[in-house]
Amino acid sequence: MNIPGPASVPIFKPDEEWKKQLNPEQYRILRKKGTERAFTGAYWDHHEAGVYRCAGCNSPLFSSETKFDSGTGWPSFHAPVAKAQVGEHDDTSFFMRRTEVVCSRCEGHLGHVFPDGPAPTGLRYCINSAALTFEKKG
Repeated sequence: MNIPGPASVPIFKPDEEWKKQLNPEQYRILRKKGTERAFTGAYWDHHEAGVYRCAGCNSPLFSSETKFDSGTGWPSFHAPVAKAQVGEHDDTSFFMRRTEVVCSRCEGHLGHVFPDGPAPTGLRYCINSAALTFEKKG
């Protein structure tokens, strides 16, 4: 899949700039590693064809072609548009061991990835809707 997007030049901004650019919920999730409540985000039950982009920097992250209903209440994907588009970090917060998923370009917190997804990857990228924008296909 060829998905045009911004150049992969990393973005570094002071916190005050992020606060001006993002709405309070986006800032809480993308910059402070927050989580939206299940079944409340704009994209958990979204079924249009297109590309999900980072709400912080507009980088293409996930395609509707890899989205699936995980029953968790968050948008779930079995793969990013390209592995280089997302980064992963160990997350040991809340007395759990998880793998955090971030945007490779702006380091915005997206959600977590779990090894319980469908074929072909077996992965479930569980992503906060507020960390995403959607670009409809066509």
